Amino acid sequence: MTITVGDRLPVATLVKIGADGPEQVTTADYFAGRRIALFAVPGAFTPTCSAKHLPGFVERGADLGAKGIDEVACTAVNDAFVMAAWAKSAAAEGVTMLADGNGDFAKALGLDADSSKFGMGLRSKRYSMVVNDGVVEQLNVEAPGEFKVSSADYLLESL
Repeated sequence: MTITVGDRLPVATLVKIGADGPEQVTTADYFAGRRIALFAVPGAFTPTCSAKHLPGFVERGADLGAKGIDEVACTAVNDAFVMAAWAKSAAAEGVTMLADGNGDFAKALGLDADSSKFGMGLRSKRYSMVVNDGVVEQLNVEAPGEFKVSSADYLLESL
């Protein structure tokens, strides 16, 4: 079953790179008491993700903050080291990278995608959402192969 507006995020463990290396964070703790813009990409370093999706959220981070977003986060079915390298190469300061290495979070949301025909295995669908204190306030899931409703501009206009 796919998560919908009004649902609480499922409890899952994600990984981010901190000052001392990989840090596990639970969704229950990470999203508690804050309003977070979360977007998901099929994979770090992939064309649309690198050329449009991540840069849009980097560029619009301050605008999102002005609309009450406390933090912008990105998730993908990649490991934390790949996510950190992607953030560094994209100068993505201001975006927290949350690795979903095994795809457990994507599966729990019902937003996983089988990209086996592209040699990529299990991935996440492309989406954006606003999570307010652990509850989905807004959810924008892309149709396969599209990049419209998950963009930073679309999310910003919807706030």
